[in-house]
Amino acid sequence: MAGKWHLGSSPDKLPSRRGFERTVALLDSGADNWEQKPYLPIYETANWYADGQRYQLPEDFYSSEFLVDKTIEFIDSNLQDEQPFFAYIPFQAVHIPVQAPQEFIEPYMGVYDEGWTVLRERRRSRAVALGLIPEDAAMVVMPSTQDWSALDGERQRYEAKRMAVYAGMIEAMDHHIGRLITYLEAEGLLEQTIFIVTSDNGAEASGAEDPSAMLSSRAAASLGYHQDYERLGLKGSFNSISPSYASAAASPLSFYKFYAGEGGLRVPLIISGAAVARPDSITHAFAWATDVAPTILALAGVEAPQGRYAGRPVLPMTGKNLLPLVTGEVQRIYAEEDAVGYELTGHGALFMGDHKIVRNLPPVGDGVWRLYNIASDPGEVIDLREEQPQRFERMRAEYAQFEIDNRVMPLPAGYSQSGQLLSNYLSDSARVGVVVFLLMVLFLLPFAVFYRLRFTQAKRE
Repeated sequence: MAGKWHLGSSPDKLPSRRGFERTVALLDSGADNWEQKPYLPIYETANWYADGQRYQLPEDFYSSEFLVDKTIEFIDSNLQDEQPFFAYIPFQAVHIPVQAPQEFIEPYMGVYDEGWTVLRERRRSRAVALGLIPEDAAMVVMPSTQDWSALDGERQRYEAKRMAVYAGMIEAMDHHIGRLITYLEAEGLLEQTIFIVTSDNGAEASGAEDPSAMLSSRAAASLGYHQDYERLGLKGSFNSISPSYASAAASPLSFYKFYAGEGGLRVPLIISGAAVARPDSITHAFAWATDVAPTILALAGVEAPQGRYAGRPVLPMTGKNLLPLVTGEVQRIYAEEDAVGYELTGHGALFMGDHKIVRNLPPVGDGVWRLYNIASDPGEVIDLREEQPQRFERMRAEYAQFEIDNRVMPLPAGYSQSGQLLSNYLSDSARVGVVVFLLMVLFLLPFAVFYRLRFTQAKRE
């Protein structure tokens, strides 16, 4: 295993104690991609561990390159046993801070100069052409999306480069995955290897609307970062995209990371290798993150663990084996009556068949439960709750049962996601002090801008 862990930092929770023979792991929620440096003031350093021991990154570190280097090293050191291997590479791309080598940024300079509105429509059209969404799929304009034409030329130039660095970081990751494929092919292992590629969430929209603003620039500087245009994405810079480009990145889906809209939840699932019945094909069947582990076990011919481990009962897996879908035996794994629920800080969703109920809280959502057919309407534009009240009520009842089964706690009165984040960070204020305050102001700026825009629009109406 090589990459971001973020599943516990105590000795018993390290990946080296969770079944992996060789590990190099970042224990934090994220970190710099160029050096051993934290990206939030809640960490004193970037906490990297290798095989259970604290680890010092090399001087020539770049995250995607390093993680593939270590994966190749781990596989290569065990070739002599002629046993199958399982490799897990949770890349830092494209988690903030968004950074990439100049040679990967350069091809995207100028690509995003027309702005996020043009990009959002272009990506919707491309998704239709690829058969990823229906031809008549509509999309909403998120209220947190700014008017590109209202920005001056200098701001447009800066925003376009923020997105170019974002694309360059993905391109760099793709390049280094290619190096792993080349290695496996050279060792005669490629034809025996199954690749599963997915992501943990949609685009993140927490980047400041205007990074050059005083509070934003000071927050970055307090962590030892700059936001200069010429060096954006390179070592020492802090970069991230704002809600406007995050919506374009998720086109034609609505919302983004931290919300329950499809833009925050729907991600690619790519399975490649000899087990796939129809290479280069697309399936529109529903799948869920918990399905990955049972599918890997089925591909390897390994039974799911049972009984007890470390004195505790092994809980049954909740996911489904996708192998019959991969081999072409079935068209769907989930039946119409199968319900899959989700909750994050009050944002909620439940999937049944082609339908989904969803609630997104303010400041970007309105807190109202809605019903969508996400097969025909992946952009979540046409609310069906009035048209299909029985389906809506049944799914709401299923969600209530999901809350009971999973012990979902009700939100305290006056709760807000941003406010809770601020409270969490300030609980350690003795150590981080004013730096935290500045960082949280940076985090909250997009929401303040959103409220100002909504208020202005309401006055005009």
